[in-house]
Amino acid sequence: MAVTGARRILSVLEWRLDCMLKQNQMDHVHCSHLISLCAKVQNVSLALQVFSSMEATGVKPNTTLFNSLIHACFSSASTVLTALSLFEIMQTSEIYKPNSQTYDAFILGFSSLLDVDKMQAWFAAKTAVGFSANSQNYECLISTCVRTKDFDKADRLYDEMMSVGVIPSEPVFEWVLEGLCQRRNCERVGQFLNFLVECRFQITGNMIEKIVKVYTELEKVDEMEKLLENLTELNQAGEALLWLHCGIIRFYANADRLDDAEYSVGRMMSAGMLFRCSDDIEKVISSYFRNEAYDRLDVFLEHVKGYQKLERSTYDLLVAGYRRAGLADKLDMVVQDMKLAGFL
Repeated sequence: MAVTGARRILSVLEWRLDCMLKQNQMDHVHCSHLISLCAKVQNVSLALQVFSSMEATGVKPNTTLFNSLIHACFSSASTVLTALSLFEIMQTSEIYKPNSQTYDAFILGFSSLLDVDKMQAWFAAKTAVGFSANSQNYECLISTCVRTKDFDKADRLYDEMMSVGVIPSEPVFEWVLEGLCQRRNCERVGQFLNFLVECRFQITGNMIEKIVKVYTELEKVDEMEKLLENLTELNQAGEALLWLHCGIIRFYANADRLDDAEYSVGRMMSAGMLFRCSDDIEKVISSYFRNEAYDRLDVFLEHVKGYQKLERSTYDLLVAGYRRAGLADKLDMVVQDMKLAGFL
């Protein structure tokens, strides 16, 4: 199915090139756009065909077109040498000299190939010829270092970025945090979060997901509680707070700390938030079953059902739990609820 879809897209792009040739639309804007589309579908040969067709119709290329073609070449590791050849052509030209975006294309390209050394070489080359480094450059460098687990280099690049006054983007902060989390360095994670909070940076759900995972594995629930308090005081809202609330609830549920779990559920719902997913609800239900706290489970279910609809998997868990406990009356009630919900 995927192959068929790719062929259809290729056919559309080939048809578009044919139309451009027939309608005499081989200008810089249309050709650059079509080459960019070829890069997205990783078809370098068609991108080269667009470029050569444009030259054949008498339209001279410009720097933007060369940059688009270089970007397309990096969509396949086999055509990186072609990208380098294009750069050499640009260097000897008086019309389409390399610009800042040209170097960006190589930095991004080698980042996609996880080649840290070549990526840094092009970064150094960019600044050496007088172009300023930007946030996207540092994002490529830092993300690639984290993905290749060169954490010390990622830290140095982040410090350099801050020292030269380049404002980090949201993904840069997320990659720095990812590196700290992978090292399980709770102290530095906490320091980094405090810095972001003090700067009034809006913590994202993706960041909280990483933090919750590490803190849960290291059983640092107090740090999660402290973070929740800080974010709440600063009026941070949305996905990040929900992830944190649910992370704390899951921790208490898995540890069978029912009093803490119930308090955390109430706190979350009082803040106007519902469970993020059925799995979070089921973690709490499982804890009730392990503790044979069936009356408290009834109260929890009534409370939750007042705000959100239970999923089929949640009902299946209740059926299995009540059946295992031999609670026929409660099992009958769950089956009845399933019928009303349309699951039976």
